[in-house]
Amino acid sequence: MSEDAELARYGYKQELRRSLGFRDLLVYGLIFMVPIAPFGIFGSVFQGSGGMIALAYAIGMVAMLFTAWSYAQMSKAFPIAGSVYTYAGRGIGAPVGFLAGWMILLDYVLVPSLLYLIAGIAMNSLVPAVSVWLWLVIFVVLNTAVNYLGIEMTAKVNRVMLVAQLVILAIFLVIGVVALVQGKGHGFSFKPVFDSATFSWGLVFGAVSIAVLSFLGFDGISTLAEENRDSAKAIGRSMVAALLVTGVLFIVQTWVAALLVPDPAGLIANGDSGGTAFYDAARVAGGGWLAVLTAAATAVSWGFANSLVAQAATSRLLYAMARDRQLPGFLAKIHPTRRIPVNATLLVAGVSLALGLYMQSRDDGITLLSSLVNFGAMTAFLVLHVSVVVHYVVRNRSRNWWAHLIAPAIGFAILAYVVVNAKVAAQTTGFIWLGIGVIILGGLLAAGRKPELAGIGGEPQEDK
Repeated sequence: MSEDAELARYGYKQELRRSLGFRDLLVYGLIFMVPIAPFGIFGSVFQGSGGMIALAYAIGMVAMLFTAWSYAQMSKAFPIAGSVYTYAGRGIGAPVGFLAGWMILLDYVLVPSLLYLIAGIAMNSLVPAVSVWLWLVIFVVLNTAVNYLGIEMTAKVNRVMLVAQLVILAIFLVIGVVALVQGKGHGFSFKPVFDSATFSWGLVFGAVSIAVLSFLGFDGISTLAEENRDSAKAIGRSMVAALLVTGVLFIVQTWVAALLVPDPAGLIANGDSGGTAFYDAARVAGGGWLAVLTAAATAVSWGFANSLVAQAATSRLLYAMARDRQLPGFLAKIHPTRRIPVNATLLVAGVSLALGLYMQSRDDGITLLSSLVNFGAMTAFLVLHVSVVVHYVVRNRSRNWWAHLIAPAIGFAILAYVVVNAKVAAQTTGFIWLGIGVIILGGLLAAGRKPELAGIGGEPQEDK
């Protein structure tokens, strides 16, 4: 069955342009996660993990690999845009899908604002003459223009930005390792991986709840299911590949940087209020020019490359929910020639700009946005794991115990522990958001507008 025929089977017609191959999907995922993502939150994770930052990222990678595996299973069964909203809705039930989509919106809708804010602050520190709010406007307008030109243009820009990030990361790693060999920093040590003096599972998993922010984005690949020209399997393969590549890069770069931190004890005790911990480590390794280079790379990567694909993924999620009449119908409008969800793209730009401008006036803006983004993603991923078990084992009597029961159960357990050990602020605001979603769902049910998905349920394509 062709992918277009498979889409029609669920009551949809092919509206988006199928132009992306496995390489494009892999690059998209890598850019969304940002190979140098730890640069921006290094100090927070270092403090939260008691210095065992490489361990925090290693555990985060394992947790996300189980989640990517569950995404791969559901993307084969339902090769449709919409991410966890689609998978939970069709794997368990439409009302559950609505709530899962509502929770993942915390990640998808708010993450561009977070990225723009971090980038705007970083650029303002490099070019003080240009205010944070103006940097926000510049990044939003630039990304919206690129996304408006179509997914092919987004893919081309992604490839260029990925190469640039990898080059800068390579420069840091080479200079950092040479500096350690020359006796700078604290010398080679396994403490960033394990320190018996400070280790506790609660401590490390608390840091993992922050570190996973760097991994969020691999799931955005699933929103491109209807723009994927290869088989449905390419979605799952590209997710796992992107996670493995970035996970290794995260572990290596944080390990090296941790050995170069000027005052590890002070960073753990006092935190990284200025957000410069990684750049301070780069300064120890190579001097001021390397600190400026890594800071500028962080700003451009988060404010342009990462937020570019975040905006694209968010618009596809809104499009998927709108065409199922679970969001206003105008968000399902497709541009006649660009073949993109144009209204959803413009709405994401407007919301990102408004939230970014508001949050930049708050002292806790980045912390608040980060907590909401992480909690929304983690809770939605929990539902994803459940949907694999329900769809394959309960409904379709699958006997592939590892893929459809054991792996999702392990992934669920790890993420549940991360959520339990998350910051109280994240739990509070996250449950408030969930409560709002439950109220909206109750209102829809009371009004006789029970969430429904187009088409019919489908059998898994293989591994029954």
